[in-house]
Amino acid sequence: MASNSASKTVLYTAIAGNLLVAATKFGAAIFTGSAAMLSEGVHSVVDSGNEVLLLYGLRRSTLPPDTEHPLGYGREIYFWSFVVALLIFALGAGVSILEGILRILEPEPIESPMVSYVVLALSAVFEGASWLVAMRRFESERREQGLIEAVRESKDPPSFMVLFEDSAALIGIAIAAAGSFLATQTDLPMFDGIASVLIGLVLAATASFLARESKGLLIGERADKAIVDSITQLARDKEGVCHANDVLTVHLAPARSSWRSTSNLLTR
Repeated sequence: MASNSASKTVLYTAIAGNLLVAATKFGAAIFTGSAAMLSEGVHSVVDSGNEVLLLYGLRRSTLPPDTEHPLGYGREIYFWSFVVALLIFALGAGVSILEGILRILEPEPIESPMVSYVVLALSAVFEGASWLVAMRRFESERREQGLIEAVRESKDPPSFMVLFEDSAALIGIAIAAAGSFLATQTDLPMFDGIASVLIGLVLAATASFLARESKGLLIGERADKAIVDSITQLARDKEGVCHANDVLTVHLAPARSSWRSTSNLLTR
C-alpha cells in the first residue's frame, strides 16, 4: 500500500504539471503559429490523460480477489500501462510527426518567437519539477542498478513510466526551442516542422520501450531472483527434504507475486 501511495503522489504531481504545461503551450501555439509548440501541447495533453489511466489502473489493481478473479486484479496496472504506451505512440508521436510533415510541406513563419521561448522556459520548470519527483521515487527503489537495468527489473510501471514521459517531454522542449530558434534566425520556417517530426520520433522511441516493458509484466514475469532463491532454500532446509528444484513464480501486482513448485520435492 505504501508503494501505491508513493506512485499516486508521482502521478498527481505529473498531472498538475502537464495541465499547466499544456495550457501555456497551446496559448503560445495559437499566438505564434508554431507547429513544434502545437506538438508539445498535444504531447502534454496526452501525458495528462495517460496519468489518469495509470491512476485508474492503480485503483483497480487493489481490488480483492473474487470468484471470477481468484488471484485478484493486480495485473490491471500492467494492462493500463501497456495502453498508455500505445497512446503515447499513436497520439503523441503520430500527431507530432503528421503536424511536422504538414509544416515542412507548407511552412509558415513563426510570429513573436520570444513568446515561444518564454513558454518553453516555463514548461521546462513545470516538467522539471514533475521529473524530479518521479526521479526521487524511482531512485528510492533503484538499489545501485543502472537506469535501464532498474527499469527492466522494476515491477511497478508508474514509477518508471512517468519518469520516461517527463524525460521525453524535457527533450521535446529542447528540440522545440532549437527548431524555433533556427526557423527565426535563418528565415526557414521548415525547421519548425522538422523539430515537430523529431519530437514525434522521441515519443515513438519512448513509447516502444515502455510498451516492451509493460508487455513483459502483462504476460507474466518471474519474481525477483532473490525471492525465488529464498523460497527454494526454505524448501531445501525443511526436515526430510533431500532436494528441491526451482519454483515457478509470477508477479500479480507491483508488490505481490504468486508461486508454486515446478516439481515434487525429493524426500527421505
